[in-house]
Amino acid sequence: MTTTTAETALSSKIRWTIVGLLSASIMINLLDRQILSVLAAELRTAFHWSNAQYGYIAVAFNLGMMCGQIPSGALMDRVGTRIGLPLIFIGWSIIGGLHAFAGPGTAIDTAATAILAAIPGMPVIAAGLSGFIFLRFFMGVTECGNYTAGIKALAGLFPAASRSAAGGVFNAGAQLGSVIAPPIVVFLASRFDWRMAFIIPPVITMLWLIPWLATFPDKRRMDAISVKPVGAAPAASAPAMSIGRLMRNHKVLGLLLIRVFSGPITTFYWTWLPLYLRTGRGMSFLAIGFFASIPNLIGMSGNVVGGLLTDRFLKMTGSVDRGRKLAFTCAFGLGALSMTMPWVSNNYLAVVLMGLALFGNQWYAATYIGTVGDVVPQHLAGRVNGIAGLGDNGAALLAVLYTGVVVDKYGWTPVFIGAGMLPFLAMLSLFFVLRRIEPARFD
Repeated sequence: MTTTTAETALSSKIRWTIVGLLSASIMINLLDRQILSVLAAELRTAFHWSNAQYGYIAVAFNLGMMCGQIPSGALMDRVGTRIGLPLIFIGWSIIGGLHAFAGPGTAIDTAATAILAAIPGMPVIAAGLSGFIFLRFFMGVTECGNYTAGIKALAGLFPAASRSAAGGVFNAGAQLGSVIAPPIVVFLASRFDWRMAFIIPPVITMLWLIPWLATFPDKRRMDAISVKPVGAAPAASAPAMSIGRLMRNHKVLGLLLIRVFSGPITTFYWTWLPLYLRTGRGMSFLAIGFFASIPNLIGMSGNVVGGLLTDRFLKMTGSVDRGRKLAFTCAFGLGALSMTMPWVSNNYLAVVLMGLALFGNQWYAATYIGTVGDVVPQHLAGRVNGIAGLGDNGAALLAVLYTGVVVDKYGWTPVFIGAGMLPFLAMLSLFFVLRRIEPARFD
C-alpha cells in the first residue's frame, strides 16, 4: 500500500516513542486549555459574568484557533515538526501562565481593555473580561498547531494499515488532558487559589521539551524517510502548491467539511461540560472534579479502541476506502447520542451517554488522522490540516458563541439537539464530497 522507508529508517520503538511524546504534548495542550473551563463557574461568580460573557472568552479562543491554523500548518511544513511543535508549545505555556495575572484591576486587563476599546463598534466589556479575552485569543493562536503537528508527523511515520491506531494513541492524549484537568485544577484551586491553578501546570510540563528534542528527527531526515501514499508525486517532483489550489481540490474540501461538522462537538464538551454539570444538573464544584472527567475518560478510550477497530476494518475489507468509511459511519452514529441529553434525568446515565458520544467523536478523530495520510503526502499534510482546522475552529467559534446566548435564553435542550445533528452532516460530507478515500490529484 505504501513504501516502508520510514519503517526501516526508524525502529518501531522510536516511532512509538514519538507517538507517546505527541500524545503527551496534546495532553498538556488540553490540560492547559481546560483550566479556564473547570474554573468557569467560580470565575463567573467572582467577577459577575453571564453565560454569554463567558462565551465571549471561549469565542476569543476559537477565533485565535481559527486564525492560527493555516500559519501553523505552513510553519510545520517549512521548519518541520521537530522545531515547529516546541515553538508553539513554549508560546501557549507562557500565555497559559499569564492567565493568573488577569482579572479586574490588573495591568493585563487595563491594556486589553484599551486595545479592545479601539476596535470600532466594540461594546463595553465587563470588568476583568478584556484580559481573559485577549489571552485566550493568543492561546488559541499558539495551541492550534499541536494537532496539525501530530497529523503531519504520523502521516510520514506510519503506513495506512497502522496509522489510525497510532493516531488514536496520539489523540487519546487530548482526552487524557480533559480527564486529569478537573481533579488537578480543583485541587490546586482549593489548596491554593485559582491563580496558582493557572501557573503550576505550565511550569512543570515544560520538561516535555527535553525528550522531544532528543528523539524526533530533523526536517531533512524526516522528509527523506516519510511514508508516501501510492500514486502520490514525490516531494521533490511535486509542483508548488498554493493554499488556494489545495482548497479547490474536492478531497481537501471533503476533509475540511468533515472537521467543520464534527470538530465543534469535542470543543463544545471541553468548553461547556463543567458549566453544564454545575448549572444544568446542579452538581457542586467538588463533584465536577469527578464527574467532568468521566465523559472524557470514556472518550479517550474511543481514540485507542476506535483506532484499532479502524485498522481491523481495513484488514477485514481489504480496502482503505471501505474500511475507513465503515469506521466513520460507526463513529458518527455514536456521536449523535448527544441529542439524548434533554430526555435523560439520571445524572449517572447522562454522564455515560455523553461519554459514548465523545467515544464516537474520538473514534472519528483517529480515523480522520489516518485518512489525511491516505489523501495527501506528508509534505502537504501541514497545510491541508491547517485548512481543515480553519473550518473546524470557525464552526467551533460560532457554536461556542451561540451556545452561551442560547443557554441564557432557552436552556440546554436546543444545544444538545444541535450537537447530535452535526455527525450526520459530517457523514454526508464524507460520502458526497470526499467520496473515495485515495490520493488526491492536483493535475
